[in-house]
Amino acid sequence: MKVEEVIVYVEGPSDESAMKELLKPLIEQKQKEGIAIGFFASSNGDKKEAVLTKVPLRAVSILRNRRHSIVVAMPDLYPKNKGFPHETFDELVNGILENFNNALRHKGIGDDIKLKDRFRVFCFKYDLEALILASEEALKSYLETDHLNVTWRIPVEDQDHNKPPKRIVEDLFKGYGKRYIGKEDAPLILGRSDYQYIADKCPQCFKPFVEFLTGLQGNNR
Repeated sequence: MKVEEVIVYVEGPSDESAMKELLKPLIEQKQKEGIAIGFFASSNGDKKEAVLTKVPLRAVSILRNRRHSIVVAMPDLYPKNKGFPHETFDELVNGILENFNNALRHKGIGDDIKLKDRFRVFCFKYDLEALILASEEALKSYLETDHLNVTWRIPVEDQDHNKPPKRIVEDLFKGYGKRYIGKEDAPLILGRSDYQYIADKCPQCFKPFVEFLTGLQGNNR
């Protein structure tokens, strides 16, 4: 399948800007291959619920009219049960795909396998800040310290809904007299990091997304 465009919907502006910075080398490489990769934050309101419920509807409209495009829904796993009951990654994926299939039926499209193959679901487990925890050296550099005074589970995607990665990052910043502001701090930290290294540290959910983008073939190849 030749691809010209990948449209990735994430929850908020911090996710959007952080992904653009972290994946800049990959985005530039794919651009040379004829594939444009764009990240877009959700509209106003409950941003996670928008990715889970509105993006599947939007994807149907996009994919019907742009046959060389792929649409990706990439919300946080946290908090659970937004939009529909879910707690695990599999439950999240199944719920979003069900919304997509319902949108297809509503449009009278039916079981279009080729169109379905161009809608993909990934997530941050449990949120974007898992990637920051995986970027430990970049985080130390950003906080200007040789030692982080807060611990977390390894691998970093093994946190939970009670204390997702963002809460841990917030506590880290507080320990150094700072306030974590995602849309400002996340892109600056992840911009210092190597996306392949982070993917290896986040094999459950982030690495499959990176591998998916890496494997796409554009018209220039």
